[in-house]
Amino acid sequence: MFDKPAFAAHESVHHFFDAKTGLRAIIAIHSTARGPAAGGCRMWNYANSDDALVDALRLSEGMSNKNAMADLPLGGGKAVIWGNSKTDKTPELFRAFGRAVETLKGAYWTAEDVGVSVHDMALVAEETKYVAGLPTGKAASGDPSPVTAKGVFLGIKATAQRAFGTDDLAGKHVAVQGVGHVGAYVCGHLAKAGAKLTITDVNAEALATVAKDTGAKVVAPDEIYDVEADIFSPNALGAIINPTTLPRLKVKVIAGGANNQLAT
Repeated sequence: MFDKPAFAAHESVHHFFDAKTGLRAIIAIHSTARGPAAGGCRMWNYANSDDALVDALRLSEGMSNKNAMADLPLGGGKAVIWGNSKTDKTPELFRAFGRAVETLKGAYWTAEDVGVSVHDMALVAEETKYVAGLPTGKAASGDPSPVTAKGVFLGIKATAQRAFGTDDLAGKHVAVQGVGHVGAYVCGHLAKAGAKLTITDVNAEALATVAKDTGAKVVAPDEIYDVEADIFSPNALGAIINPTTLPRLKVKVIAGGANNQLAT
């Protein structure tokens, strides 16, 4: 782990396995210099355990930077669960994850991320108090996706102002990668602003819903890089701007909500 490019002087990395529930999870704590490490839990069907580790390392470092830039009294951490969020979820698995979080005694606070819902987090909270983004309770904040999407949308407008001399998105063509929790709301904002949308995702059902609601054109996941547009908005996983994809992009602006958009 220590010789991986993604390792950035992380304070600790914790691997958890629960045979009864099938939980395979990694919690990476990058820094607690400003306070407890905070960051969501992502559930993804990684190709291998090495990919899961690298994702946890990169995402946790990103959370340190985000929380510091927002001047929050929080450090950076992230959890990943290796599994298919469509077929492998069980209440017992998330309770097992909650017990894993509890072993860290507050050094890490979790919340929902890709593949995980506020209802999943409610199950985690049955086993630990170190959970944010819950649907009910004293400090309930619920699904953060709408707020995140609004921030992404405003970021797109700001970059458009710089690139085109105006933040008016009417008539601008935006290629959106990922229409999950955040991406779907981003598409809603863009459509209301009059933008023309081309969208993609690995989730056909989500694509159909967003296309119906916004009038967007749907393309295959790998085709999104070749769309001739004004703006490319990545809102799925990271490392999508790399030596292979960058030459294919035909846009003036890249602005989206995905973490770690640059591969290196």
